[in-house]
Amino acid sequence: MERKKRIKYLVSILMILFMIGVAEWTGEKEIIFPEMAALTIGLWIVDKRVWRVKRSAIVWLMTLGAFAGVCIVRYSPLSLTANLSLAFVLAGLSLLCSRTTLIPLISACMLPVLLHTETWVYPISVFFLSLILVLGQRILERYDIRQPIAHSPSDRNWKKDLFRWMALLAFVFPISALAIGTENTCFILPPLIVTFTEFAHSKAGFRNRPVQIFFILVGAATLGTVLQWVGYTYLHLPETVVAFVVIGLLFLFFERSGKFFAPAGALALIPMIVPQEQLLWLPLQAAVGTALFLTVAMIVFQQCYKWNRAQLVYCITPSVLRNNRKKRNSNQ
Repeated sequence: MERKKRIKYLVSILMILFMIGVAEWTGEKEIIFPEMAALTIGLWIVDKRVWRVKRSAIVWLMTLGAFAGVCIVRYSPLSLTANLSLAFVLAGLSLLCSRTTLIPLISACMLPVLLHTETWVYPISVFFLSLILVLGQRILERYDIRQPIAHSPSDRNWKKDLFRWMALLAFVFPISALAIGTENTCFILPPLIVTFTEFAHSKAGFRNRPVQIFFILVGAATLGTVLQWVGYTYLHLPETVVAFVVIGLLFLFFERSGKFFAPAGALALIPMIVPQEQLLWLPLQAAVGTALFLTVAMIVFQQCYKWNRAQLVYCITPSVLRNNRKKRNSNQ
């Protein structure tokens, strides 16, 4: 592994451990914002433009999203399903008005609603963590550790984009109602809704890999859950130690596979903040939610039923089988 890549992995792990360590030291769980793992992947590790957004906009968008989520919890008289939908709508409108594609904003806004977070510690934490990420990206680029990427605003077609967000909401609302009604709230973990939104975009680069994305997300949820249960609940290890192992193994997988998927980082840290009674069921519920969201995205938004047979077979074939077939063909 080259030196620059090692540095990016190291500072990313240190950033996540800093967040977990401060939360553990202060006793404030609300400081842990799992989406920071996704943001470190997109802003520090990957040398390409993951989201179309200015640095300054990252800070104020994420902070406003977190603030809006806490306000919904504190002041909205609506049901949990309606409040989750409201948070999703506010995040979508923010992205439209700012002409950005910072989809993790959805998680910043919906997470406090799902977990009933009422403390202002959460948006304050999101502000400082986002600020550190932005400053860290500038430093990495200044010292030629990360390749600088010029910002270009996202194209905006109000009619088309509004229709797409309304269509997304038309599925987020009933799936949320199903999850809450059956008391399986891990169906609608924010990283899964972020994935759903990303997949619904026709230009998503990973839209041809739904099976691979499914296993990555379920694997991340399982990894985080098992290590949280064994390391923290059973062995009583510090959460910083657990987080180090979780993120270290996840980054090792990304490096070996050569494929990065930011929401998996967030999903791997979710077990640290969910209620203890939900922990052991989290991987199964995450698997169901992932399958549900990916299926809707592929059929309704990507219209995979219109694809030719070769593209469809490629889409549903796990990457491991595709790679083995390529190796066999190259050896013949």
